[in-house]
Amino acid sequence: MSFPNDYPALLSELDTWQARARTRHPGVIPCRAGCSACCHGPFDISVADALLVRDAVRSLPPADRADIVVRARAQIDRMREAEPSLAPPWDVAILGERRFDALSEMLASEPCPALDSAGQCRIYEHRPMICRLMGLGVRTVAGQVIENGCPIQDDFPAYRRLEPQVFDMDSWDVAQESHLASAAFELFGTEARSGYETTVAGAVLLDRL
Repeated sequence: MSFPNDYPALLSELDTWQARARTRHPGVIPCRAGCSACCHGPFDISVADALLVRDAVRSLPPADRADIVVRARAQIDRMREAEPSLAPPWDVAILGERRFDALSEMLASEPCPALDSAGQCRIYEHRPMICRLMGLGVRTVAGQVIENGCPIQDDFPAYRRLEPQVFDMDSWDVAQESHLASAAFELFGTEARSGYETTVAGAVLLDRL
């Protein structure tokens, strides 16, 4: 089984959602290329995103690829200092939400390994789901609210007051399930690992197991 070619198309639905919000609220949403405020601290990504990140780093020029690997190793080492049980293949789901949240808070200033020295994302076109969701609050069709997690929103009053934007997250999650299963098969040889979660650093190091 191979990685589903239409997973990027599923991710692009989030890009479209963001673009429509910008059209409805011109000049309000400050997110832009080069703003990396939300690209710090380890954050969990799905097995489908882990495969996407791994393959994106593989395709980079050798110097960029090598730099990202060095940064990823350093971040994993710091994570393991706090959580020695974290081991290849870097499945953070085993930590549980409370321990992973504490780890993320402790390393909140750590830049994502994919950032270059200027704060630009070197895998931007292949960035994970959470990176595309970040920057807006979400209101699901069922009425559930996911608050905007932008760490600098207090600097932009109109942005901070912007209401959550409607997105059919429930349907998106259902559509994602097949991608999780096939990515798990691609990485681990079994769909049973579809619940695997790691970080960008962990995904980068999947090639180094």
